[in-house]
Amino acid sequence: MAKQAQLMELLKKEVRAMLIAAKDGLTPAELEEQYMAMVCKPLPLQDLGFQSTLELVTHMPEVVRVFSCKNGTVILKAIADDTTKGIAKLVACQKGRTCAKTWKRTPPKANAASPFKNSKNAQHSPLRARTPLLPATVKAELQDLLSSSPLLLQDLDKAFLSCFGRAFPYRQCGFSSALEALRSVSDFIAVEQTKAGSLLVLRQHVAEEAEQENNSQNVIFAAEMPPLEPVCETDDFYQAALLMKWEPVETQAVDLGDRLKQVSGGQPQDFQQLLPNKLTLSLEIPPDAVQDRSLCSLPPLKRKCLVGVIVEFIVSPTQFYIHICGRETSYKLQDLMFEMRHLYSHKLVSDKYIMPDSAVRPGQLCCVMVSKWWYRVIIHRVVSDQEVEVFYADYGQLQIVQKSWLRFLKWHYLKLPAQAIPCSLAWVKPVEGTWSPAATLVFKNLCRFKELVGIVDEYVDGVLHLFLCDTSTKEDVYFHYVLRDMGYADVCGENIPSQEFKELNPLALYVQPSGKQENDELVEPDLCLQQESLVADSETTASKLDGTELCDQ
Repeated sequence: MAKQAQLMELLKKEVRAMLIAAKDGLTPAELEEQYMAMVCKPLPLQDLGFQSTLELVTHMPEVVRVFSCKNGTVILKAIADDTTKGIAKLVACQKGRTCAKTWKRTPPKANAASPFKNSKNAQHSPLRARTPLLPATVKAELQDLLSSSPLLLQDLDKAFLSCFGRAFPYRQCGFSSALEALRSVSDFIAVEQTKAGSLLVLRQHVAEEAEQENNSQNVIFAAEMPPLEPVCETDDFYQAALLMKWEPVETQAVDLGDRLKQVSGGQPQDFQQLLPNKLTLSLEIPPDAVQDRSLCSLPPLKRKCLVGVIVEFIVSPTQFYIHICGRETSYKLQDLMFEMRHLYSHKLVSDKYIMPDSAVRPGQLCCVMVSKWWYRVIIHRVVSDQEVEVFYADYGQLQIVQKSWLRFLKWHYLKLPAQAIPCSLAWVKPVEGTWSPAATLVFKNLCRFKELVGIVDEYVDGVLHLFLCDTSTKEDVYFHYVLRDMGYADVCGENIPSQEFKELNPLALYVQPSGKQENDELVEPDLCLQQESLVADSETTASKLDGTELCDQ
């Protein structure tokens, strides 16, 4: 007990010191962060018998004053004692917090920084970056994790690791803490203060959408399951059988007896008379499976247009792929991936879209599952009987995957244009004729997990040449100047066609130019079989992106 009392007295001094330094007070979560940063260990809640930070401070009435805001936020402020009154008075004289200005893109001023000038004399760009950005996949994983139930902040790492096989990657994404990363997605995650600690909750509109989607998935699952009770008439079953084809196989036959009993009231012998001894059922290709269509690309961007971008895949400074940040692009891709995961995760639905060997051919648009997520891909080449090399239309990389991971893509997922844009850093060429591994590593580190500002220069042979600028630091950093100053690149004042993309540009091979898909009147086939085998998909408006809109977002 004496040790607990000593610990409590020391903790009161530390908490008072931290709260006095914060003129506008701290939330319980911010107090936890600051204590960790100052003492290098978490608040000793368990040692003192408390369940949460809020419960702890309520037992310090002479140290902490607790305020509740109208929006539900809890603010903690210090109560100064005789030894800290002077410090409190000095802090009170400081300027209060000012609201951050809205981040928006404005036309460059006459004296604004330009990629065409030496970076040493560059001024701040009109585009000032916000906090680092969580990738779309991580956002979708968070939404998936919280869709079943709220989660305490202290349990986030453990739950994320258990669900996705890795810890929550907030540091890799450029955040100093998990809480800072969660604040960047406050549009769909709320942090509520409870006696047990900071609670992560999906905001109501997101939770309702997830619930509706789960309900719709239950409808699919129910529609896919065969009836468990005996049925009086078997006409429907025989009509369904007519839609199937019977293929002799050399391997051991599948025992259909039990399965047929479920749908024919336990008397499969009449139907079995129609079958040879060694047969297996093979469903026809679903009517809404994409077979002979291609994705379209995003519309070209206007020259000197400023856009927020994330570099997704890098081969070299003159061969990489970007995403454009915005509601009509990266946000819609996130929604699409989340929807695909929910649909294809149902085995009975997923099995209907298994691709036969005849459909596994170069140029075929389909989807593949990697680490529980489904991606739109295009088959580049068949490697062996078990493996194929695919191109990720929304991310840019080539990868060898198992054939068994492939599924037909639904027509519904054909509407969003391919999000990967092939790019080359403008005005640079390698000093040594080819890019050294060190130069590529420097470029990767510059781009890593950041939302950057891209300044469009021009398109050369379908490849976007643009300048990249990091505006998250005090001084704007133009990447072509960094490579030049480190001796890896020459700034040549013109765009040399990328040799790497000359050798291979999968996007140019397999993706149609913007607008061609619309001219071909992309319409999802209206077939009654879809209602029997699949969900009634909610129609999503086709993404028709305008380069001007991208510049203005």
